Amino acid sequence: MQVKRLAAAVVALTPLFAAAQTNVTLYGVVDAAIESGDAGNPDGRHTNVQSGNQSGSRFGFRGSEDLGNGLKAIFNLEAGVAVDTGAQDSSGLFQRRAVVGLEGAFGTLTLGREYSPIAVVAGASDEFGQGFYGTNLSAFGSGKVTRRLANSVNYKSASFNGFDLLATYSAGEKTTGPSGDLKGIGAEYKMGGLYLGAAYHTLKRVSSGNDKEYGAGAAYTFADVGGLEIKANYLSADPDGANNKFKQYNLGAGYPFGPSKVYVNLQQNKLENGAKGNAWALAYSYSLSKRTNLYASYANMNNNGLATFGLNSGSNNLTPAATSLGGDPSVFTVGMRHAF
Repeated sequence: MQVKRLAAAVVALTPLFAAAQTNVTLYGVVDAAIESGDAGNPDGRHTNVQSGNQSGSRFGFRGSEDLGNGLKAIFNLEAGVAVDTGAQDSSGLFQRRAVVGLEGAFGTLTLGREYSPIAVVAGASDEFGQGFYGTNLSAFGSGKVTRRLANSVNYKSASFNGFDLLATYSAGEKTTGPSGDLKGIGAEYKMGGLYLGAAYHTLKRVSSGNDKEYGAGAAYTFADVGGLEIKANYLSADPDGANNKFKQYNLGAGYPFGPSKVYVNLQQNKLENGAKGNAWALAYSYSLSKRTNLYASYANMNNNGLATFGLNSGSNNLTPAATSLGGDPSVFTVGMRHAF
């Protein structure tokens, strides 16, 4: 009898316990494709099964708890996964995003591993959604613009008449020598179909000197022209030293019709030493449902004799070897993506 009473009490209290817990959502993307690509090296074309050619495959947990008076505790843990092999990202489990913070009328404050202000602007102004080969993700990485920030404190203001501000501080956590700290600021404007954004980083190099990074982007959706999208951005990294500044320009368009959508993006990459690469990319997506789509894409990079610029997708890249100056990467993919 006592066991039955205890069981009944637990059942009766379960809704109260649930209401007091954090609201948690499990989400993710599973994306895989057959890829035929040529990195521009002497060994020629390859055919692989790849993960993340429209969107990086991932799973994550996000949640919030109402603290009262308009204040919420929030968190997000997001991990990358390679669908073709089942392996996790080599650089860490939750390397995509790992933050905890507070959200309220003042805006949002987070601590942990977060996207940089330039990454926010670049993502909002990239027609390929930083997914298909030919995306502006090729502007991020070693010696270029910083995308994700470890050991960071981040602030995003509440929106005021369409404007919001971004600020970040990422601690290099070095105990001797230059700190390796990064400081960043940014601003966004959103109104109707219009988006404008700009951001700036300064990085205290561990070796010596300061690096500077810049980003600006714009987008507009023409609601009266069937949802036609135009997006453009400029991304730049200016490492300390001479003759090594990097610049990238993107101009893209997308047009939905029924369950289909076509995308195009034009890209130019430059280094101060004269290296230049021009890329063009096309993509097509067909939605089977709100969560599942099929896609195909093609991208080509034409490098001059000083350049080894590559093509990036959500999780992959095709880049000529340093010894293959003037190599021209190209890639064709056919794949499927499901979001949950």
